[in-house]
Amino acid sequence: MRGWYIDPALVLTSSGLEQMRSFFDGGRLPPPIHYLTGLTFTAAGAGTATFTMPVTDWLLAPQGVVSGSTLCLLVDGPLGSAVQSALPVATPYTTAEMSISFIRPVMPGSGLLTGTGTLVHAGRAAGLAEVRVTDERQRLIAVASTRCLILPRLRATDDQVPEAAAPGVEPEWPTPHPFQRPARGEVLATDVWRDMSGLEILRAHISGALPPPPISQLCGIRPVDASDGETTWAMPASEWLCSPVRGRLYGGATAYLAGTACDGAYESVVRRGTAFAPIDLKVYFLRPVAPDGRDLVAIGKVMHRGRTLAVASSEVLDADGKRVAVAIGSALILPGRAPNLISPGEPP
Repeated sequence: MRGWYIDPALVLTSSGLEQMRSFFDGGRLPPPIHYLTGLTFTAAGAGTATFTMPVTDWLLAPQGVVSGSTLCLLVDGPLGSAVQSALPVATPYTTAEMSISFIRPVMPGSGLLTGTGTLVHAGRAAGLAEVRVTDERQRLIAVASTRCLILPRLRATDDQVPEAAAPGVEPEWPTPHPFQRPARGEVLATDVWRDMSGLEILRAHISGALPPPPISQLCGIRPVDASDGETTWAMPASEWLCSPVRGRLYGGATAYLAGTACDGAYESVVRRGTAFAPIDLKVYFLRPVAPDGRDLVAIGKVMHRGRTLAVASSEVLDADGKRVAVAIGSALILPGRAPNLISPGEPP
């Protein structure tokens, strides 16, 4: 694992905005999630925060596109940071819920995605923020919002405040970071989607008859059970999936797993040659997740399946069986459409 965590002395002696700006003055180095995915904190101001993430082939799902759920890895950063920018010295926060609406699919080769977060409100107990995700052509990809709980101010006497660490210096790594390496895994050919139902494809992934996609090779997510209207997924709570807070999995990673379980539930009910397009996703975070390397498990279930609309829910459990997040989402069912939603001759 590569990456660093926020200095405790900085938390106890600096406002939220000062902590964020320390990224840009040489005082802090990126957390593990940056080295895994390329998620990068690029700007901070009063009530604003901007993150970018490259659309590498590592992010591709079996359909050959970047799933909407994967965008959770991007949006959680600017959402939380926009709230953090308004917090006084020694005031922590935690994300309570996150909602995201998907505008258009993200195709391979889309370049750099940008998530621009804006503070909506910061009170004594809660903070609200929103974010817009755009691609390199400035097209709107998704919009998201969050509600963060503002926790009691940390207290420490003078002799309990540790000395601030020296400014970080990026080491010379012996190998490229994971997101910079050639991607492994395979997307599925068009004839597979034409000849097999969604449930058949899921079961073939579980049995190994079909190869795992790149996103599975990157973060270890995988289906472990599938039936009509229900799927179960597992993903290790790896330290690679951590943000600047030591001992806590990045909320965007938990949301990604919850959303993938909903996506799997949609896929389990679509027929051959039928695409589904997620519309929205709302995730509630119930408790923090320790990066202990053990599997998180997400169970997704279809709650409603109409001709053109499906609604699904999911819950995420840690390795001890404790519920850490729940989610609900919806998707369009598109018979006769390619899974990547692009018709022949149509530009991405």
